[in-house]
Amino acid sequence: MRAQHTIDPATSMAGKTVLITGGTSGIGRATAIGLAELGARVAVTGRDVGRAEAAAAEIRLATGNPAIQAFGADLSSQADVRRLAAEILDGYPRLDVLINNVGGFWATRHVTADGLERTFAVNHLAAFLLTELLLDRLKASAPARVVTVSSGAQSLGSIDFDDLQGERKYSGQTAYNQSKLASVMFTYELARRLVGSGVTATALHPGVVSTSFGAEDPSRIFKLIVPFYRPFMKTPQQGAATSIYLASSPEVSGVTGQYFAGRKPKPSNKASYDLAAATRLWQVSAGLVGLAAS
Repeated sequence: MRAQHTIDPATSMAGKTVLITGGTSGIGRATAIGLAELGARVAVTGRDVGRAEAAAAEIRLATGNPAIQAFGADLSSQADVRRLAAEILDGYPRLDVLINNVGGFWATRHVTADGLERTFAVNHLAAFLLTELLLDRLKASAPARVVTVSSGAQSLGSIDFDDLQGERKYSGQTAYNQSKLASVMFTYELARRLVGSGVTATALHPGVVSTSFGAEDPSRIFKLIVPFYRPFMKTPQQGAATSIYLASSPEVSGVTGQYFAGRKPKPSNKASYDLAAATRLWQVSAGLVGLAAS
């Protein structure tokens, strides 16, 4: 049944285009529904194009918004990220909001088609590369917003420049914490680089949300603890609230270079404010995705 909502004109997304990575399930799907209900034209990505198409059809039905389009892309693959960016640029003359939502946790070390550790590749490098490839379109559509989903785990992270790929020593949790800190550092550095462009960059912690997150390769403790805590976790709809807020609210128009939780700005890991480390991370990331360092 189609949800009936009265849209506040101040938060209406009518005429705006949003791209949400990982928008076929969990927080991403709930974010897509929320923004579709506000009238946005929404593009969602999923690894499996069939599942992505099915999700888009369900979002159209749930919201009554026909302007929902699906794209298949495995964001662990840089070739897929580049193909996705080309398809978005070809299909959308404007892009008002990019939500870097896709993410994952793997207890054991996996290597991508590009020879990179999967957690770092999916949770950080995919967003870094996609944002860079779409940046000119975002600038041309300004005011525009880049919203990146991080995690409270960023507070436990550190960037190990000597072993970014976990080749010497791998821990799923350590890799995850590092990748989510990288998301915040990327957001802050992006915001600095975008000053005066009309494009803002924010990061967020969605809360601890009950989804299928981490189910592909869960750790032993993950398997033991999650079923116990699941009844106390947020729903995907609750988890999507801050993403929707940062993408649409006039309250955060022009707000950039900040980390949010519960729709409020919060301090992040002390390491995230290290300007030299942020510059170094940007340069290393550019090298790993084949972009010229700047």
